[in-house]
Amino acid sequence: MSKRNSQEAKREARERLKAEREKQAKRDKIRRRLTVGGSALAILAIAGGIGFAIANNTGGGSDSTDWSAARDILDNGAPSGDDADGEDSADGVNYPTEAPANTGGDDGLTVQVGDPDAANTVTLYEDPRCPICATFEQAMGETIKQGIEDGSYKVDFVFGTFLDNNFPGNGSKNAVAALGAALNVSPEAFLEYHEAMFSEEWHPAENKDGFTDEYLIEIGDTIPELKDNQEFQDAITNSTYATWALQMSDKFDASGVGGTPSMAINGQKLEQVPYSPTDLDAALAAYPAE
Repeated sequence: MSKRNSQEAKREARERLKAEREKQAKRDKIRRRLTVGGSALAILAIAGGIGFAIANNTGGGSDSTDWSAARDILDNGAPSGDDADGEDSADGVNYPTEAPANTGGDDGLTVQVGDPDAANTVTLYEDPRCPICATFEQAMGETIKQGIEDGSYKVDFVFGTFLDNNFPGNGSKNAVAALGAALNVSPEAFLEYHEAMFSEEWHPAENKDGFTDEYLIEIGDTIPELKDNQEFQDAITNSTYATWALQMSDKFDASGVGGTPSMAINGQKLEQVPYSPTDLDAALAAYPAE
């Protein structure tokens, strides 16, 4: 190899090395930018995930009811200075205390659907947020409805709100108040609304406070009698049946029922709720009306 060719080869090698170093420097610079950008995106993703989790847990809607005020009204009467007609005053809110239409009993806490002369009485104890209640209703709702329609029994509904103590939010109380608003329209609207509330399509996860005012009105829009029904919607947003919902919850607590769903036949509490028409028939036969 000549000297000239050797020098040329060395020069070309140096240029190739320089070019390779420049390329590597560019790659390193890009990598650093991606690392910083990726870290920022990760932080944003974490923050977004936390935000999503919070929204998912709270249901993302509004709850217009001041439940501590509703409890105070129920226990102590309307706050001093509030108007008797349920209007807000300078001293705070004042929710109505009347029961919905189509209730019975001296306290308006008997929610009974079906022929009052039916020989048998089935009592259902449920919490609106309860996932097992949703499973039960999806399995047995049509059967129970058929029994109401053919006069085999009448059904008393008792609603608890204890799951609001186990998870954040007021979804159970909101839902019971909304059920009162549906019952105020008609027993038929109540039954359809109750069915929709526990349906696979509409029932939120137990730990998700999904029963917000907006969501409860949205469920109502699936029921012909409740769709665009301003009275029903106002009863939800104005917390018309908030104190009634708390009274219903107190009735549930006083019943001694430890979990939901629970059922009683003609006053006899069952150890296990029936999940088939055959099991329900057997329970009715085991505890006949006196």
